[in-house]
Amino acid sequence: MQSERGRPLGSALSSNASQIALRMISQSVLSDEGELLGLLRQRVREAIAYRRRLVPADAEAYRLIFSEADGLPGLIVDRYRQILSLQTLTQAMDRADIKEVAIAELLEQFASEAVSSVVQRVDPRIRELEQLPPAPSRLLRGEETATVYAINGIRFHYDGLSGQKTGAFLDQRENYAAAQRYAHGSALDVFCYQGGFALHLARKCDSVTALDSSRPALEVAEQNEALNPGRPSIEWMEGNAFDFLKDSATAGREYDTIVLDPPAFAKSRRNLETALRGYKELNLRALRMLRRGGVLVTCSCSYHVSDADFLDMLRSAAADIHRNVRLLEHRGQAQDHPTVLGIPETHYLKCVICSV
Repeated sequence: MQSERGRPLGSALSSNASQIALRMISQSVLSDEGELLGLLRQRVREAIAYRRRLVPADAEAYRLIFSEADGLPGLIVDRYRQILSLQTLTQAMDRADIKEVAIAELLEQFASEAVSSVVQRVDPRIRELEQLPPAPSRLLRGEETATVYAINGIRFHYDGLSGQKTGAFLDQRENYAAAQRYAHGSALDVFCYQGGFALHLARKCDSVTALDSSRPALEVAEQNEALNPGRPSIEWMEGNAFDFLKDSATAGREYDTIVLDPPAFAKSRRNLETALRGYKELNLRALRMLRRGGVLVTCSCSYHVSDADFLDMLRSAAADIHRNVRLLEHRGQAQDHPTVLGIPETHYLKCVICSV
């Protein structure tokens, strides 16, 4: 890349289909493909070294490579015990030679830790946007596509060829533990997916109800509960979150702890106003159902909803029903999903814990 005056600006990966035509890979000008592949190996090593400094040594599931945040735009890699889950989100990172170099370096770095398999997860929508040919999620290395892993001492099933994202919401790992610290009494987990928050709440609460609209996700959640005996039985419910909260509030149901972890409501900036209305409705109904001294854990994974937007929404919801809300913690994504100050898109997850 060069400026209009011919001054070198660095090197970038290009796409002829994406709205982001160029993604910076280096502030230096790379002379050839060999230098690019060598740089990729170095970035993989640096990403792994960063996690080894931050993630507990006995952790079995965490993010290894977070795209631009690790200087590898368009590459996502998560670890689930002995399996690595890989996603390529750009034309460049989907190139066979680049994938081969990344996989080779990953397996070499984890050779002593029994990491033996690599699964590629495919997002059909991303491949369509990048004008990449359709491809299935598949096993790239090794023999295993499924395992059992632990987060904060709680065990979960992992199937590398099904589920959302790369298989689990690893960005909530630290927030699960934070929610557990404050949880008490009767608990409700809305948008529970495969039970991440619910299973943590069950360690502290007398009863837990968990709701999701996906029957397959709830079936996995029930299997995850079976891996962790000795806790209060969780009531898994299939249904629409907005309808459930409306009906529950009308019926006068109350809880001591409520978790709201919805999918991204704002996929783009133009959806922001509609998204904030949706977040407000959810949080208003949850606040109304909390007993005095109750705890609300409320999340948003929409990048386009800023921290200020989210707190203003929550403040407005509390004011509408005359509830006094005290902020206990204002959190983000886990440290293995690093936020880079010069790349605002790397900060997307909001997790607010408050006492009502």
